[in-house]
Formats: sequence, C-alpha cells, structure tokens
Amino acid sequence: MTAADLKTPTDLKSNETKSVAQALNAALADSYALYLKTKNFHWHVSGPHFRDYHLMFDEQATQILGTTDAIAERVRKTGNTTLRSIGDIARHQTVKDNDADFVNASDMLKELRDDNLALVESFRAVKEAATQAGDNATEGIVDDWTDQAEERAWFLFEAARGA
Repeated sequence: MTAADLKTPTDLKSNETKSVAQALNAALADSYALYLKTKNFHWHVSGPHFRDYHLMFDEQATQILGTTDAIAERVRKTGNTTLRSIGDIARHQTVKDNDADFVNASDMLKELRDDNLALVESFRAVKEAATQAGDNATEGIVDDWTDQAEERAWFLFEAARGA
C-alpha cells in the first residue's frame, strides 16, 4: 500500500484542497495542544475557586477533544492526510505549551482565553481556505467549531473577572 492508496475520491480540485487540509491540520494541531494544556490546568488548578475552575476546564477539554476527530476526518474527506503523531502536532501547533511547575488560577484563565481566541483565528483561516476551494462542507462545519471556541473564551473571560 502506498500514500496514493489513501487518496480519498473527491470532486474538489486537489491543489485547492491542499490549502484546506493545511489549514485544518494547523487547527487540529492547535486543538490538541489546547486540549492538553486545558487538561494540565484542570489537573493543577488550586485556590478558592478550585471546584468551579476544575469542572470548567474539564468540560472545555472534553469539548475540544470532541472536535479533533471531525477535523481529522474532514481532512481525509478532502482527499488529503492528517497528523500522525505528537511530533507532527508539535511541528504544526501555534498554541504554546505551558510546562511551568505552578500557574496561578488567574493566569490559567487568561492563557486559556487567549489560546481559545487564537484557535478561533485558526478556524477562520480554515473557513477562508474552504471558501476559496468551494468546499462548502468544511465551510459549514467550521462555524460550529468557531462558535464553541468563542464560547469557551467568553466563559474564561468572565471567570477571570473575579479571579
């Protein structure tokens, strides 16, 4: 079996779908990076709002992880290949990791808010590439992912006001 055997049939032009796949893979890498950071903060949050933040971070991580399969499958449906490993994710991600031994809760909220807003920008790049490629399926589904990331950013912003 060769890479050509993975070429999913599509009526979309291959050179146009490559830009869609690149944008989707960038958003996928950022989604995985944000998922892991959100889980990290879920595991390590402390302070007077521990329970609220712990639960919110877990809910948000679950939502982020829930989009990853749909993003990767959309790449495959366009006749392209997607990310294959942690190293591949690291090569494509723009969301920065946080390996600090301690992050205070207020900084966690702000960092995750900013990262979710960066993910919104990644999704907007997907939308633009899909529009240019005439890929209406990707164009439509990315709106839901954008709305979810905007909602997460909003919740994090509001929670940070009292932190």
